[in-house]
Amino acid sequence: MAEPPLTRVTLLTRLKDGGDADAWREFVRLYGPVVYGFARKRGLQDADAADLMQEVLRSVARNAEKMEYDPKRGTFRGWLYTVTRNKIYNFLSAQKNRPRGTGDTGSQERLDSVPDRAEEPDSDWDIEYQRQLSSKAMDRVKHEFHSSTWQAFWKTAVDGRPAQEVGVELKMTPGAVYVAKSRVLARLREEVQRLQAEAEAW
Repeated sequence: MAEPPLTRVTLLTRLKDGGDADAWREFVRLYGPVVYGFARKRGLQDADAADLMQEVLRSVARNAEKMEYDPKRGTFRGWLYTVTRNKIYNFLSAQKNRPRGTGDTGSQERLDSVPDRAEEPDSDWDIEYQRQLSSKAMDRVKHEFHSSTWQAFWKTAVDGRPAQEVGVELKMTPGAVYVAKSRVLARLREEVQRLQAEAEAW
């Protein structure tokens, strides 16, 4: 039987033990794509975003044993956002100060797009976080549905195809396609809420 999903507080506690490789893998799987995606949306190239993600993960590793969960001090996600935002700001500042042979304004534009250090997590961070939660929720619930139910959901909700067309393809009535889509969406909402509740516990 599979082990139940870790609560985020438990994962944070396990990160303090630098030797817990499973906790670090889970952490990287959960938050690495959020950091990387946010860096890409801030204008970093693929390799730079990957390097920045590694820097953020190193910062977490260096500070892991000092981390104590205190809801009065904010969420872990908020702290991680601050670390990520500051690393991006530092990276873009260094790019801006690097001598250039041409009048490149790209770095300045990207630097201007980084939110002020005092701001709360911005919409790009939240969007990337929600995208990762949704992806994780889909991975967790997909096995609960028959293949045709999942395909009906995917082809209508994700691909945006009409129920009539999907019904013909899957040999289902349009009504059955709508019911399948509705069932999967309801279950996904439930799983996303559960994952959010776990994450808010940080």
